Amino acid sequence: MIFDDLAPQALRIAALLCARGEKLAVADGATGGLIAASLLTVPGALDFFVGGGVVYSFRARDVLFDLPREAYKGMRGASEDYALLQARAIRDNFHADWGLAESGSVGGSSHPSGAPAGRSVAALAGPGAELTHMIETGSDDRIDNMAAFTRNALNLLENTLSA
Repeated sequence: MIFDDLAPQALRIAALLCARGEKLAVADGATGGLIAASLLTVPGALDFFVGGGVVYSFRARDVLFDLPREAYKGMRGASEDYALLQARAIRDNFHADWGLAESGSVGGSSHPSGAPAGRSVAALAGPGAELTHMIETGSDDRIDNMAAFTRNALNLLENTLSA
C-alpha cells in the first residue's frame, strides 16, 4: 500500500514542521487527497496540519481558493504558475505558514487543459520560499501517477523544510 512507503516521510515532515512551530495546508489535485492523507497518518497531525481539500473541479477551486476567475487568466492546469497560485491561496485561506499544492494529469482520460498524462507540478509557498517541481512520468497509469505525484509533492516539502 502507498502509505507504507509514505508514512516514514510524513513523520519526518511532521517533525520538521513541529520543530519550526509551523502549520501546513494542502491542495490536492490529481493526487486525489493522497498528499493530505499521507500527512494525516501521523499521530497528532493537528499540531502541524490545518486542512485543505481536493481540487478536482472548477467548483472546488472556486470554493477552496476564493479567487476571482480573472486570477487564472492565461494559466493552464498542470503548470507552474497555476500550481503556485493554488499553493499561495490554500496557505492564505487556511491561515497556514505553508501551502502545498499539486496540479497534474493522471491519465486514463483527457485533461481539460490538454496537459499530457503523467505531468504534475507540485508548488510550495511559505516563509521566504516559493518553489515548484514538475515531473513527467510518461505513463497513462492513473494509480502509478497518483503515487508518483504524491511523492513529488512530499519530496518538495521535505527538501525545502530540511534546507
